Amino acid sequence: MTKHYTWDAYFAELFEACIQEYDEGNKDYESWFAEEDQEYLAAIGYSERELFDFVDDHCVSDGQDPTAFTVLLIAAVRRDYFLTVQKGVPSTHIVKPADLPAKTAEAEGIVWLPRIIAKARAKLKGEMDPEIMFGCGGDRAFCSKHDIHPADFLRHVWAAGDDDAKIIEYVKSRK
Repeated sequence: MTKHYTWDAYFAELFEACIQEYDEGNKDYESWFAEEDQEYLAAIGYSERELFDFVDDHCVSDGQDPTAFTVLLIAAVRRDYFLTVQKGVPSTHIVKPADLPAKTAEAEGIVWLPRIIAKARAKLKGEMDPEIMFGCGGDRAFCSKHDIHPADFLRHVWAAGDDDAKIIEYVKSRK
């Protein structure tokens, strides 16, 4: 059973253990997680593959991007959405890579914005295909360019609901 008071500490410890596995050459993420870890991740609306993607990018960048703090903050938004909106019930819908707007798609002249909005909505709902990552290099470059933390972007997408105009205005206001 997940202890909600200490969920963040467990997440941080799990992230560090996964980094150690990765650094030791084990990139078979499915072997990283004990049954207890799998139950914990499911209880917060997270998947093993999501954690692997962040570990992979973290290790490849020598811990620079994303940081462990960024990964935890993104996980916190997903967990909050999962427990609050989804009432702990996972979605059965999966957003495939072909469902996403092109990397070159624009909204009011802002390249990548339609794509990151779609990815953020899928991340919030836990509907990402394993081949998609919210917080990938392209997403991080977008967020850096517009001075928006990825977790803040997720929270803003959550607050905006289906209103893309609110998200566009938010991004435009960051320049």
